[in-house]
Amino acid sequence: MAEIKDDVLRLPSEWLYIRELDALKEEDKNEEKPDGWQLSPKAVLKFIVGGKAKGIDITPKYIGNNRLVEIAIATLLTDRSLLLIGEPGTAKSWLSENLAAAICGDSAKVIQGTAGTGEEHIRYSWNYALLLANGPSEEALIKSPIFRAMESGSIARFEEISRCASEVQDALISILSEKTIAIPELGRELPAKRGFSIIATANTRDRGVNDMSSALKRRFNIIVLPAPAQLETEISIVNKRVAEIAGNYRLKANLPKQEAVEKIVTIFRELRRGVTLDEKQKLKSPSGVISTAEAISLITNSMALAASFGNGTVSDADLAAGLQGAIVKDEEKDCIVWKEYLENVMKKRGAAWRGLYNTCSEMNA
Repeated sequence: MAEIKDDVLRLPSEWLYIRELDALKEEDKNEEKPDGWQLSPKAVLKFIVGGKAKGIDITPKYIGNNRLVEIAIATLLTDRSLLLIGEPGTAKSWLSENLAAAICGDSAKVIQGTAGTGEEHIRYSWNYALLLANGPSEEALIKSPIFRAMESGSIARFEEISRCASEVQDALISILSEKTIAIPELGRELPAKRGFSIIATANTRDRGVNDMSSALKRRFNIIVLPAPAQLETEISIVNKRVAEIAGNYRLKANLPKQEAVEKIVTIFRELRRGVTLDEKQKLKSPSGVISTAEAISLITNSMALAASFGNGTVSDADLAAGLQGAIVKDEEKDCIVWKEYLENVMKKRGAAWRGLYNTCSEMNA
């Protein structure tokens, strides 16, 4: 693995949690491991859900139903690949990255699905200067992340697979079925080494954009990651990720008080579900995504505001600025939704919410 410098903006999980992985490897050294895996399945589970290894605290990477994580790990021991689906902000990509980091120590073999993703991003392409000069050759071959994962017997990640055109998605069918890539220009095939698998993610908001074929779905074991069921669980997730992101970006601000985080998470949950927490009042939902990930981003941005233009303590004004941007995506519709929430819900919650209500009302005026 190449040396990672201290000035890198975002560390991959295998470097961010390198001490934890080293401790797990030491504790796990006498355990039997699947081909291509650096840790046993039980050690991978501990890396994801948390625990202790050799006196080192293993921080939980996914807070939710541990059984779902066990099913995901077990899937990667079989000939099926793994598809994680769910609403935006349910930690699909985060779980995918950390599973790859724990299993093979490399989460960087990634295809990001978009409307512009082509079949060559899944299989291979060519360096056309070398191709024209010397014809098809190993030197002219540009290997896709999936190609490299098959070659090394490791995990490839396919983010937002449903954003790709259907014919591009279907290029995976033969790879997942035959575990080979044909390279007719060189007259050979690449067989996948043991340990190869694919972890794909798909957003339920994208259903109908480029729906996956039944043939492709059958090649995956599908796990639905739910939104956090309890307010306390979502608050824990937000606190953990905000602390990690603030440390990584070296934000010179104090972490927000617990009551501030609870207010933001409460607002997001109520607008997302279309009903207040006590289920006594129905609400309109805004047009945008009101996910846990958005709440994390909002609080992180509020910390950046407090550090750069305040006294380092997150204020109601910092939170209000983030709320306005997160909720009001469609100026015509969302302003009305947000104003109704302010007047019919937040205003009636008393003195503890008064400061946030006032600053939000001023911005939404």
